[in-house]
Amino acid sequence: MPSLGPQRELGTARGPTAKSLDSGTWPRNTVRFYSQRQGPYLCPVQTPTPSYLTPEALTTFIRTALAEDVGDGDHSALSSIPADARNRAHLLVKGEGILAGVALAPLIFKEVDPALTMNVLLTDGTPVRHGDIAFTVEGPARSILTAERLVLNCMQRMSGIATYTAHLNTLLAGTKAKLLDTRKTTPNFRICEKWAVLIGGGVNHRYGLFDMIILKDNHVDYAGGVAQAIAASRAYLASTGRQLPIEIETRSLDEVRQALDAGGIDRIMLDNMDTDMLREAVALVDGRFPTEASGGITEQTIARVASTGVDYISVGALTHSVKSLDLSLKAY
Repeated sequence: MPSLGPQRELGTARGPTAKSLDSGTWPRNTVRFYSQRQGPYLCPVQTPTPSYLTPEALTTFIRTALAEDVGDGDHSALSSIPADARNRAHLLVKGEGILAGVALAPLIFKEVDPALTMNVLLTDGTPVRHGDIAFTVEGPARSILTAERLVLNCMQRMSGIATYTAHLNTLLAGTKAKLLDTRKTTPNFRICEKWAVLIGGGVNHRYGLFDMIILKDNHVDYAGGVAQAIAASRAYLASTGRQLPIEIETRSLDEVRQALDAGGIDRIMLDNMDTDMLREAVALVDGRFPTEASGGITEQTIARVASTGVDYISVGALTHSVKSLDLSLKAY
């Protein structure tokens, strides 16, 4: 199974200075690394491996993506490069951010051609800047060219997501709030986008519709109210023998009270509430259930939302509105 985060000392990453890190306690869920440029720094460690990152799921994703891109053959490489040509390339970083997708790259190369070999220089979760080299790959030249675009497409987007996730996490410093992703992902690319959130230090919300019940506003309205939606969901779980957590979305303090009265839930979502209402809602819940703030939260507002005492903050922009990190695979 591919690693989710940094696993060894690196010579090209940057981070806080040794003085700032050594002056206090190391945060939870971090690992200490050393950079020859800047000294020690911290990177998140995601354990255990999430259930969706299975070899079968990754292989299916890679094969589907290659079928889309390669079709009946990479005719550019086939027509211009001799069959016995061998070459090498390196992954050049052309921006600044958090690297992600390194652990996916060798799986893509192997699927294209088992004769390709990859040497990892920088691992997932590493802070990078323009000019860094993440890895080298060598082997049949045609195969390098065929794999190039899928590797880059995955790593550029994953690195953009990891970068933005890490940035938002810095804005939560000093609060207990954990940053969640959502299902607002690219179709057929969710496995990589959720993985990238983890690499950036975020927390995965449910993976899909099958692994958690979230009763959103439309569910509540269709069911006839908060209590009715919760009761129907509990009855469904009992009748089907399923064990799934239930989260209820609330839009007002009155709905929060209804959810508390109904019980039988695992989390209360506080949707599109301003900070004053969030504080009131958190006080109403009073620790009986975890709380999650959601709805239109941006980097300009996330710190204020976190200060209200919520346990989780879900941000769809982690996966639907990020800028990819500029990366390039260059022959050398």
